[in-house]
Amino acid sequence: MDLVAVTDHNSAENVKAVIASARNTDLVVIPGIEVMSAEEVHILGLFQEADEAISMQELVYDRLPPGQNDEELFGLQVVVDEHDMVEEINTRLLIRATTLTVDEIVDAIHQRNGLAVAAHVDRISFSILGQLGFIPEGLGLDAVEVSAALRPLEARRRFKECKKFPLITSSDAHSPEQIGKAYTLLLIERVCWKELAKALGSVDGRMVIYEDSRF
Repeated sequence: MDLVAVTDHNSAENVKAVIASARNTDLVVIPGIEVMSAEEVHILGLFQEADEAISMQELVYDRLPPGQNDEELFGLQVVVDEHDMVEEINTRLLIRATTLTVDEIVDAIHQRNGLAVAAHVDRISFSILGQLGFIPEGLGLDAVEVSAALRPLEARRRFKECKKFPLITSSDAHSPEQIGKAYTLLLIERVCWKELAKALGSVDGRMVIYEDSRF
């Protein structure tokens, strides 16, 4: 595994700690965030710099409805340092949808030089296809993601909307043992955000590698 993205739900509090913990290793960490839209669609933002992810977080926090996390129901929302030591507890009700529309989220990600990815489009819950039934014309997604339960090529066959976009697969890990259970192969010159962006755009010979050359 060469590259991971940290995309916590409606928060980017821990991206800098993960980046710091990977320092002096070969692992590249992409700072990101998973934003829940007003339509209850999950959109991933993948950024080149941690401060861009934090800027997106500030917008998300501003557009989250008021409320406090129920720790007994949803668990602790910890903010840690690079040594996995707890620095604070985030008490916001992060599980809720923001008041940002899908279009507003994609635009905000692009304004911060990020890549916008529709998350787990093959799922019924919290996916753009599950919630809206379609991908709006003109929505500037850089890619769509399918869950570990479905291979990208099968997703293209099952969901015609997916043929318009690069497909990636990721583990959507919520615990350490889930990391790397699903992955995406990229043809790139080196492991970094810029090369990822080129691969998603099929620029300069970079590309997402699928298991079937017909696609």
